[in-house]
Amino acid sequence: MTTMDNRDGTDLKLEVITIPVTDLDRAKAFYAGLGWRLDADFILGGARAIQFTPPGSACSIHFSPGTAAAPPGSAQGIFLIVADIEAARDDLVKRGADVGEIFHLTPEGQAAGLAPDRATYGSVAAFSDPDGNGWLLQEVTTRLPGRVDTGTTTFTSASEVASALRRAAAAHGEHERRTGEVDENWPDWYAEYMVSEQAGTEPPK
Repeated sequence: MTTMDNRDGTDLKLEVITIPVTDLDRAKAFYAGLGWRLDADFILGGARAIQFTPPGSACSIHFSPGTAAAPPGSAQGIFLIVADIEAARDDLVKRGADVGEIFHLTPEGQAAGLAPDRATYGSVAAFSDPDGNGWLLQEVTTRLPGRVDTGTTTFTSASEVASALRRAAAAHGEHERRTGEVDENWPDWYAEYMVSEQAGTEPPK
């Protein structure tokens, strides 16, 4: 198997995924109720185009009438990455989504509750839209190396920045307890921590 390195080639950015639904207006009402941003609802090429973007996401969804090849509900295992799965689940439940209980991944499959030590990538919760298209919330607090471009640090919403700052503050508190000293250069430490977290590299000590 050959691994392709496209760092010097053309960018291929995942922009939109298609969600097959039975009723466009019902789907629109459901995703609007989740607080997702409505980007478009107009006629394009003779067909109605409806597009939503989840908060903080660079990728959007649009709806298509179900077909024999892609019936309504056939979109499954679509991941929504969150920094705090309990807060994200509570918010979706308040907005009317029927979100299952949080579970964690194990070598044997899955078990109830948060991942031990709140391990990154470990905690998951599932919900579906009215057609049965399946979504998975997954808590990611530290990226695996190579998952994010180490030369790029980006935040797509104020809440994402706030979450990163809270994690940096908690980690910095542990740093000060270890050293037994007040760190006057905490802004530099925060910045290094936030960059390393997105890049999946070793955080500052």
